[in-house]
Amino acid sequence: MCGICGELRFDGAPADLAAVQRMTTRLERRGPDHGGAYADGALGFGHRRLAIIDLSEKSNQPMVDAGLGLALVFNGTVYNYRELRAELAARGHRFFSDGDSEVILKAYREWGERCPERLHGMFAFAVWDMRARTLFLARDRFGVKPLYYAQDGARLRFASNTQALLAGGGVDTDIDPVALHFQFTLHGVVPAPWTVLAGVRKLAPAHSLLVRADGSATLRRYWSLDATRPAAPKRDAEWVEEIHVALREAVRRRSEVADVPVGVLLSGGLDSSLLVALLAEAGVRDLRTFSVGFEDQPEEKGNEFEYSDRVVARYGTRHHRFLVPNSEVLRRLPEAIDAMAEPMFGQDAVAFYLLSEQVAREIKVVQSGQGADEVFGGYFWYPRMLADGAGTPLERFRRHYFDRDDEEYQRMVGPALRGPDHTSRYVAERLAEPGADTFLDAVLRLDATTLIVDDPVKRVDNMTMAFGLEARVPFLDHHVVETAARCPPELKLRDEGKYPLKALARGLLPDAVIDRPKGYFPMPALKYVRGEFLDFMRSTLDAAACRGRGLFERRYVESLLAAPDMHLTRIRGSKLWHLAAFELWLQRNVDGAS
Repeated sequence: MCGICGELRFDGAPADLAAVQRMTTRLERRGPDHGGAYADGALGFGHRRLAIIDLSEKSNQPMVDAGLGLALVFNGTVYNYRELRAELAARGHRFFSDGDSEVILKAYREWGERCPERLHGMFAFAVWDMRARTLFLARDRFGVKPLYYAQDGARLRFASNTQALLAGGGVDTDIDPVALHFQFTLHGVVPAPWTVLAGVRKLAPAHSLLVRADGSATLRRYWSLDATRPAAPKRDAEWVEEIHVALREAVRRRSEVADVPVGVLLSGGLDSSLLVALLAEAGVRDLRTFSVGFEDQPEEKGNEFEYSDRVVARYGTRHHRFLVPNSEVLRRLPEAIDAMAEPMFGQDAVAFYLLSEQVAREIKVVQSGQGADEVFGGYFWYPRMLADGAGTPLERFRRHYFDRDDEEYQRMVGPALRGPDHTSRYVAERLAEPGADTFLDAVLRLDATTLIVDDPVKRVDNMTMAFGLEARVPFLDHHVVETAARCPPELKLRDEGKYPLKALARGLLPDAVIDRPKGYFPMPALKYVRGEFLDFMRSTLDAAACRGRGLFERRYVESLLAAPDMHLTRIRGSKLWHLAAFELWLQRNVDGAS
């Protein structure tokens, strides 16, 4: 797990190594163990390392293989690197290190643009081919690892976050109106290639980009998710067992492929609790678990310790509990905003930030339960969409998911940013793509391949990596997701959702954990906004920077400030928090950037 960046010039000039160094410095928190640089004429690389596999200096980056004529910067973990290494060695490749980074170099020389297809894991990497003078960028199937870039006629720069690109300078920081529409209607999700900044784009998950010396480029999709039933029907018990086998293997790989201890972020919900149970089932001993809780609000409890404690008691884990007062949440909230590569609305971003700080003092790698709800149908809006058979697929989806309909969005933004309903067009096109048997198959595929990438997955990466903590997400192992996608949605939605996980958890977890109502990572103060939190959001939205920016219509802002508890989205988010979080991100990350 690391931070990567680089520049490729198209205008005949050498790479701006001072800019690359500024970008690298901005990534230091992602990789506190080592920093390195590499230059080859028009190409410059920067790297910050978090040492997880092969802790020796042999796996420092940028990694250069002069014999192959390749250089690499890589962020992530390849869980099948040992198998690939053996295969590549049998093909005549010789290795000078013991980690997964060098395996990518050899794999690229052996299989070229098809090399990402062979990688099982989470990754974002760049390979410079010294002979062909090409730059190859690739991102994992579910976008667990980020990869942003900025390109103009003179150069392309890339980095693990937007802050590094901004530190390099020369980025167009105007607001992208298409991305803004996505941001405020699709629950903070801005799908690739867009970002809210006009000059910054991101490589889509499951894609690679080959960039040539003249600036021409080829974008290639190397994987897609099949959401159709297999030719031979399976019984429910067979589906449960197949999912059990795939998930157990995913959890095992993410525990064993590390040269440091691996813990679990234990929320007390079914998903993270099941990770603990499967690790114990796989024979892992001395499990380390970590939980965080917050102050209660009248409407909602602020922690789930009663459930996480039962799991700890069942498996005897070495457990750490952190209880964070609201005063600390408010004081540290701006720091969490600083760690966001893009504005995020999920209320648990701050929770993950504060938890990660504590966990990183104890351990370098954790497993986390993100993805289970999206892959196995755990959210309340899925059965509502299924039961609502009226209208087009878009209409069925929009009625139960969109944070704001287009009419409200047009009232929210200033005149210069009004325009077409970009979100509806995009979602309609994605739901209509072939390879999904039913409406709900298409919805779950969209969630797993797109919506989750720019909501919980991005949140977990940004918040954990702010403290040099690697988070691994076994529910987004592509073998697990491929199996679940072909499973009938009715089976997934049975028993109020996630039936296959509940079925395989019987006997492994206390029934109270399995049968409890669906919970969310609690951060009530950012949902039910009052007191100091309301004052904080008011000051953010009343600031001269916000008023001068003209993004939001003041009448809309004032209506939210007057009654924040009355303005929640369809999926229970605070509309006031959305505006405040977005504006604060701009103030802290963009204002003053060149």
